[in-house]
Amino acid sequence: MHIHDFVAVGLGPFNLGLACLTEPLDDIDGVFLERKAAFDWHPGMMLDGATLQTPFLADLVTLADPTSRLSFLNYLKHTGRLYPFYIRESFFPLRREYNDYCRWAAGSLASIHFGHDVQSVTYDDALGAYTVTSRVAGAAELVVHHGRRLVLGTGSAPYVPEAAQDLPGDALHNSDYLARKTQLQGKRSITVVGSGQSAAEIYADLLSDIDSYHYQLNWVTRSPRFFPLEYTKLTLEMTSPDYIDYYSALSEDKRYELTGKQKALSKGINAELINGIFDQLYEKSVRGSVPTRMFTNTSLQSVTYDAESGCYSMELHHDEQGASFTLDSEGLVFGTGYQHRAPGFLAAIRDRIAFDGRGRFEVARNYSIDRAGHEIFLQNAGDHAHSVTSPDLGMGAYRNSCILREIVGREVYPIEKSIAFQEFGVPAGVA
Repeated sequence: MHIHDFVAVGLGPFNLGLACLTEPLDDIDGVFLERKAAFDWHPGMMLDGATLQTPFLADLVTLADPTSRLSFLNYLKHTGRLYPFYIRESFFPLRREYNDYCRWAAGSLASIHFGHDVQSVTYDDALGAYTVTSRVAGAAELVVHHGRRLVLGTGSAPYVPEAAQDLPGDALHNSDYLARKTQLQGKRSITVVGSGQSAAEIYADLLSDIDSYHYQLNWVTRSPRFFPLEYTKLTLEMTSPDYIDYYSALSEDKRYELTGKQKALSKGINAELINGIFDQLYEKSVRGSVPTRMFTNTSLQSVTYDAESGCYSMELHHDEQGASFTLDSEGLVFGTGYQHRAPGFLAAIRDRIAFDGRGRFEVARNYSIDRAGHEIFLQNAGDHAHSVTSPDLGMGAYRNSCILREIVGREVYPIEKSIAFQEFGVPAGVA
């Protein structure tokens, strides 16, 4: 029986980055299990022209190991795209390009096993290891892997507001947008619900075709405005080891309070996209009225569907004016983000995991979530503990460097301790 140093479950960019950083190490043995047949990152949102909101240096490896053969720049060199990328003079890769890069990296790693749908995880006291059982696509028998530690990178599930869950008809979440775009554009009216980057990208995409399809296009958000992602340099210092130290040391109540206030740091809209939407509206308005409406401060209260007319009726509430109104629409798209849930396969080891007062994983400073503090590590899903650094692609290499240090027992890749010019808390030694 072989016991791995760790078993990683799920293969988004963060666990893929861990696989890349583990690959050259001779003294660590990890295996990565992913239920999908291949790497594919948000395929429903691969819109033409869409870019990452982080620079290319926030790839899988560079901020931990700039010499890695699995860097984004090396991918460009191998695919003959390095000079065109240089001439383009943009730090922000196209989303399709980033997905292709991740596929390229994953294809060179023997530690990754696709088509493994993890069913259960148990702990074997005699082995001092976790037993991970998975169902493999096309195979009758279950497959078992053993690991002294676990790394969870199972991502998040599409989130739809409670008022709209289990809707009949063909309402969709933005994760299915491209697959169902043609069907959607056959509607006489379309409403996009949401305030972040995904909702804005879908609205802009549908707006660009409005003259060809002649639908009524609506955009509904409960936010008081279509707010931009904060991207100034001193704000970016909040994605740093310094801020994790500060934030993770706050009380649980204060951290949850701040999580609700910091949406503009990670969930805002790219300012260029906001301006582009306005420019589209202005250009189209020269030829006459544009069949579109945009509602801010507006919460979705309930939705009903009439099968005969194929129309959704939304009860909306204007939060500042305290008044309600109804909006009808044939097409309905929820650009309402994603929600993290504890995977069901953890049920048998739940007693080994630490949870906070609100039932979420209690994520320690070293990214562990087990009671012992050094066995089960979490990728992402920790905004309530580590703030905006949790989903930020630029912090993935840093987090993986920390996780590897915990697993190997030495600092494999140099880990930055302090990079910020500003101080986030009360200075030490001040009376």
